[in-house]
Amino acid sequence: MCEGKHEHRGHKEHRGWGPPDDGRRNFQSAQTFRRGRAIAFLERLHVKRDTLLQQLNQPEFASIQQVISGELKATEAVIQEFIQAFELREVLAEQENTTEGGDKKHDDH
Repeated sequence: MCEGKHEHRGHKEHRGWGPPDDGRRNFQSAQTFRRGRAIAFLERLHVKRDTLLQQLNQPEFASIQQVISGELKATEAVIQEFIQAFELREVLAEQENTTEGGDKKHDDH
């Protein structure tokens, strides 16, 4: 007997955590994960834009208003490019519909 040797039977050995599959599910999962990260980054860009908008209207930032305005324009340009590059328009539309539905429920009470 050959101790310590494994017999090769001509099939691909499965070493993952779940059941073996043909790779399509892993590809879809990776795509979903990347899309989720892109959406999270876009949300951070929106927070930055909102912060810049608030600072633009605060008197204590009046001396650097032009700088803030430039950063705001640059951030808005990056947001638009990011949405276009990652084809996120339909995701944003879905989020807006969900948010609007949630706001209406709060307004009715």
